[in-house]
Amino acid sequence: MSAGHPGDRDAEPTVSDTYEIRVTGAFSRGMVDEFAEFTTAVRPSETVIRGEIRDQSELHGVLDRLQRLGLHLVEVKRLPEDG
Repeated sequence: MSAGHPGDRDAEPTVSDTYEIRVTGAFSRGMVDEFAEFTTAVRPSETVIRGEIRDQSELHGVLDRLQRLGLHLVEVKRLPEDG
C-alpha cells in the first residue's frame, strides 16, 4: 500500500491546521478547563479559542462540544501557516 491511504499503518501522520473559533459570551473557569488543549482569550462579550485541529472530524467534535455548552458560534477560521 502507498502512504496516505485509509487503513495504511505506515501512512504519514496527519498535519494539523491552526484554527481560531469565536463564540459569544465569556467562558467560565470550568469551560476554559474543558478546552484546555486550546489557547483561550476570554473577553466581556466573546471568547476566542485557538489551537491545532488535525482534521474535519476533530473540528466537528470541537464544534459539537461548544454547542452542547449552549454557546453561540460567531466565527470559525483556519489560520495561515507561519512562514
